[in-house]
Amino acid sequence: MRGCGIRVSYDPNCILFLFCFFLQLCGVLILALAIWVRVSSDSQEVLNSTDLGSSSYVAVNILIAVGAIIMILGFLGCCGAIKESRCMLLLFFIGLLLILLLQVAAGILGAVFKSESDRIINETLRENTRLLSTTEESAKQFQQAMAEFQKEFKCCGLINGAADWGNNFQQYPNLCECLDTQRPCTNYNGKLVYQEPCISSIRDFLVKNLIIVIGIAFGLAVIEILGLVFSMVLYCQIGNK
Repeated sequence: MRGCGIRVSYDPNCILFLFCFFLQLCGVLILALAIWVRVSSDSQEVLNSTDLGSSSYVAVNILIAVGAIIMILGFLGCCGAIKESRCMLLLFFIGLLLILLLQVAAGILGAVFKSESDRIINETLRENTRLLSTTEESAKQFQQAMAEFQKEFKCCGLINGAADWGNNFQQYPNLCECLDTQRPCTNYNGKLVYQEPCISSIRDFLVKNLIIVIGIAFGLAVIEILGLVFSMVLYCQIGNK
């Protein structure tokens, strides 16, 4: 591979090498983060809490697989660019193309099954409502997280307001306490609390994060297309030598 000094804008080898090096770093970061989440004691408590344990482990395992695949692809691309190996470049191209196609398929499925995902979210929130009123130790983590969420987003309960907490309402000091007079408040068990349940705030939170995820996915898709173009240009260039 030729030097990548001022010629980086013209040399496909250099551009592809830098792209793949960056891709490999991303893979290493994703893999390291996912493994840390998988093995750290604090994360284990969160993953094992409530009914989210099994699905959370699946999500972390998928992240580990994605990080490993991206790291391997980056390695193939770097080696292919340095050694000008058509075989490695072709493997890199195919792998990157498959990832791009999976992203497109995931986007299409997300759009097609949007109503289904909304239904699942609503059902999950309704099922988790019982965790607020239970006295089981396994629900304490969820209750504490919900108390912090209510304080930040100035809401109370999940579906039915303060009534969702049942007998646990008295267990947490200042729970749902209405400190913002600009928000609708109501009296419950002698305390002034926020009237609006948190289900709408949670939906808004998920929508905002979904927009961020879509933006990131779109940016990655553009980068992946550039990687496909440069790898194929270099593949053809090596074949013509």
